[in-house]
Amino acid sequence: MYKLGRVLHVSSSGRLIVRGETKPNLGDKVTNDKGKFIGVVFDVFGPTNAPYVSVKTEIDKPHRLINRTLYASRRRRRGRR
Repeated sequence: MYKLGRVLHVSSSGRLIVRGETKPNLGDKVTNDKGKFIGVVFDVFGPTNAPYVSVKTEIDKPHRLINRTLYASRRRRRGRR
């Protein structure tokens, strides 16, 4: 598990926009500081040293997470490498 970053706002499509501290992979699972599942990384955009991350949420009221820190865990890859 690694620190994803701080939630800046909720987009018009309902996705959380996070100011990332590291570059995550698409599909990484996102949780709050207590380990509750929030959603998955949907898109990464902006500068590579501090990217913005769009998180597709699975919760009812995502606006409650504004200014909170989120964490992510790498998803497992399937198949051969």
